[in-house]
Amino acid sequence: MAPRTEILLETPPAAVMPEPLSSRVAPGRLARLAALVTPVASREDAEVRSPLDGRFVGAVPRSTPEDVLAAVGKARKAQEEWLHQTFAERAAVLIRFHDLLIERQDEVLDLIQIEAGKARKHAFEEVADTAIVARYYAVHAEEHLGPKKRQGALPGLTVAWEHHHPVGVVGIIAPWNYPLSMAVTDAIPALMAGNGVVLKPDQKTPFTALWAVELLREAGLPAALFQVVTGEGARLGTPLIESCDAIQFTGSTATGRKVGRQAGERLIHCSLELGGKNAMIVLADADLEAAVAGAIRGCFSSAGQLCISIERLYVHEAVYHRFVDRFVRETRALRLGRGLDWDADMGSLISSEHLAKVAAHVEDAVAKGATVLAGGKARPDLGPCFYEPTVLADVTAAMTLYAEETFGPVVALSRFDSIHEAVERANDSVYGLNASIWTEDVELGHRVATRLQCGTVNVNEAYAAAWASVDAPMGGFKDSGLGRRHGAEGILKYTEPQTIAIQRGLPLAAPAGMTDEAFSRTMSATLKALRRIPGLR
Repeated sequence: MAPRTEILLETPPAAVMPEPLSSRVAPGRLARLAALVTPVASREDAEVRSPLDGRFVGAVPRSTPEDVLAAVGKARKAQEEWLHQTFAERAAVLIRFHDLLIERQDEVLDLIQIEAGKARKHAFEEVADTAIVARYYAVHAEEHLGPKKRQGALPGLTVAWEHHHPVGVVGIIAPWNYPLSMAVTDAIPALMAGNGVVLKPDQKTPFTALWAVELLREAGLPAALFQVVTGEGARLGTPLIESCDAIQFTGSTATGRKVGRQAGERLIHCSLELGGKNAMIVLADADLEAAVAGAIRGCFSSAGQLCISIERLYVHEAVYHRFVDRFVRETRALRLGRGLDWDADMGSLISSEHLAKVAAHVEDAVAKGATVLAGGKARPDLGPCFYEPTVLADVTAAMTLYAEETFGPVVALSRFDSIHEAVERANDSVYGLNASIWTEDVELGHRVATRLQCGTVNVNEAYAAAWASVDAPMGGFKDSGLGRRHGAEGILKYTEPQTIAIQRGLPLAAPAGMTDEAFSRTMSATLKALRRIPGLR
């Protein structure tokens, strides 16, 4: 019998149940954060409970469509002044935010763990990511958006300039799985581009987002510029899309299609990061120790609740058994825990509903012939939403999890005998978000990577290398999304590009006294001459 996954925190008898995890947060702190939500005269509150222990955390207002309109109106008014701030003035806010975030990370690490249930080391990924993105756009926004002189129609006679104007107010619909990163790192370039922002965080994880907004205000961001509404997406999504000038959505492909249709009706900017069924390929020459460690990170970070996590693992038959032995052993040794400390390797799933989905995927696979090599069970002894890190073999196309995104700590193992086969199988998906390749020959890895139909591909890393390379775009092919975050594309999408062309001397038309036929012959001769000028585009 396989050894049980190590337990770090046993559930004590009911008579001696510990204090709720939320007691780590200073008294009254959560109420002050909830007060940052755009106010109205009266409304209901929505409870937030921790997936770690099921206990009540706090309450936030259940915003209404009218609240959304009020929030957009406030952000729009504040944006009229913000757009006149220089890049240097906006950047100063982000640099102060960067420094405050690093200085006060322990408080937000507690919040992330309490709300999202993840291990502390995975919560720290959000802190690091947010700091990196803030610094990047503080330094590079002007480079991406500042006025640029472009080549005119006729050298010497036409001068062209490219300008970028903010779209106005950007609506951001953020998910629960990365409650700090996804709430803030899309807002940062929108703000640096001169826009206002209205954020709707997921109703399961609002306090982390509110904490970040409060920190931005402390760093000098005008309070009205960044508004927050809280509540159900089904209730608030439509009014947000109907009142904002651009939408950034991160979530499921099914919901993303609805958001895209609504944004298309209004002809507003829309960027969507959606689902994934990401593949990792281990070639015959891979460093197996490094590949196993990478697979552990790729499959089980944030309990697999990561859009770019690995759910399909293809291993070359020459090293399959050695890889599997090590991978299964390391998976079984992972430590599950709910403490607000650094001891656990993996935390909880987000909710009992999500636990049921993950369990159903595994049960369906096992019923249809899959072999459980590690895990495969819920862990109610740890908390209401814990599920063991799970490795499956013998997965076939008849099983739900073969093609459908599980979004949990479950990976399907299989072998291949040629690179061509591995590439075909990795590409055999409606999704194309992230992929990973492991090989000692990095040039070969690069060539194979270009054959994968994915927005990001990591060579000798699972996901972090591409994700953290914020100067490069991040997003998905196929059903994994539309648009990109990070890099130039991550900020240009929040602007309206404008070309201003200044014509000097001769017009681009037949001058007085010249026939149109004569003008066309003159222009033809000019175009032929320009064709011969080296370096002229």
